[in-house]
Amino acid sequence: MRIRIEGSDLPGRRAGADADALRLGNVHVGIQRKTEVIDRVRADAGTASWYVEVSSREVDGVLDVGGPFVHGRPGARFLYLSWGALSDDGFAMFRRAKLMFTDIPTELLRAAHEGNGLLVGSLGLTDTTGGPVCARVHPPAITWTVRQPPVATSTRPPVPDGRPGEGTSSGHQ
Repeated sequence: MRIRIEGSDLPGRRAGADADALRLGNVHVGIQRKTEVIDRVRADAGTASWYVEVSSREVDGVLDVGGPFVHGRPGARFLYLSWGALSDDGFAMFRRAKLMFTDIPTELLRAAHEGNGLLVGSLGLTDTTGGPVCARVHPPAITWTVRQPPVATSTRPPVPDGRPGEGTSSGHQ
């Protein structure tokens, strides 16, 4: 199952002492794979996005997900967005947000499981006090959709070996 998380309204872009502290502290947010936070983005970036693939399977009529990005027990699985300060000593995590699979409408989760599009979660990354969003993030603070892959629009035929010719789209994002 392909998942894209799209973050907007990062807390370091705002004015004020709290945002200044985030910028000066070199705070970043990334997605957590097992215990490692990867694909880190500065807290003052315009937007942030992460693309992950998770395994999915049906167990007794219920979809379950797994893989290195998925945390939690069956029925309570989630993705972590982790906040921390980046320094020469590494990444010092201080806050995490949980994106719960149980909050995804069943029809969207099933469509992504069946390969019928990219599951997209969109959320603002600043909480009501102006800090980094944390704890469980439930709708309407996050919205879930399924996007269809782009359709190739090339008018050029494939080259003889079957590979796409120049100017074609492979459909990958």
